[in-house]
Amino acid sequence: MPLPHDEAFKKLLETFFQEFIELFFPELDSMLDYSETRFLMQELLVDIVGEEARELDLLLEIRYKGLDGYILIHLEPQSYRDSRFHERMFIYFSRLFERYRKEHKLIIPIAIFTSDEIREEQDTLEMVIPEHQILRFQFLKVELRKQNWRRFIDSDNAVAAALLAKMGYTTREARDVRREFLRMFMKLKTRLDQGRLALVMSVADLYFQPDRAQDEEIIQELMIQYPEEGEAIMELMPAWKRWGYEEGIAEGIEQGIEKGIVKGIEQGIEQGIEQGIEKGQAEIIRKLLLHGFTPEAVSKAVELPVDKIKKLM
Repeated sequence: MPLPHDEAFKKLLETFFQEFIELFFPELDSMLDYSETRFLMQELLVDIVGEEARELDLLLEIRYKGLDGYILIHLEPQSYRDSRFHERMFIYFSRLFERYRKEHKLIIPIAIFTSDEIREEQDTLEMVIPEHQILRFQFLKVELRKQNWRRFIDSDNAVAAALLAKMGYTTREARDVRREFLRMFMKLKTRLDQGRLALVMSVADLYFQPDRAQDEEIIQELMIQYPEEGEAIMELMPAWKRWGYEEGIAEGIEQGIEKGIVKGIEQGIEQGIEQGIEKGQAEIIRKLLLHGFTPEAVSKAVELPVDKIKKLM
């Protein structure tokens, strides 16, 4: 059963806090000592704006190198439009300052805007009179839709992979985003345990709109491009809502070929032939056969006679 959005997003930030800071706030990252990090109990604060009690999403204590002491970092995801959100952030900050100012020398509030709309989110609260500034409060912010997804595809950062589909991209680029996420996920499999991998996949699933035919094409493309990773790629599908790929995979590749996947296959095979890697070609064929593709479908894909394919069986 998939995690609710707020719970999944909060768990992502809690599990990959360092990766989140590294990704979006590199200057702050250089000032933090992650070896001494402690998540605090959820703070129950009275929200004067809304006249209701609210819990802070994430509050943690960490050592700050510049001050040689501990500071607080408050993370607050925001998924919907709220014209008074900046006021709420100030109220949270002031309550934290009131309570922790003796023990902590610095409080850093960070808002993460996850709305699908692209807009300029207000991050400042000011009070001024002529020739005098009474107050200027400004929190750090990340507006995910304003992030260009292509900036992150070469990253091995788990947060970048999980949130890739939440970045800014066009409808025409949606398929490429989907493909790059899977490729990034393959890289993460070499260094993350199953629990963390499942969390990354769960969050990504909240933002992708699954498309069976498209997924089949992408999986086949990746298997051709990375034949040595064929088994790992197939393992991705249970978490990616596979819709019974095992029963219809042969039909899927035939449809994929008709829709243009043959171009990618031909490029991969031609490159292999040019380099004289006959063994690599045979391995590709073996992988396809092992995953249920019919000899006829494989023959069309690699442009070899069916009888030669059957010999390799």
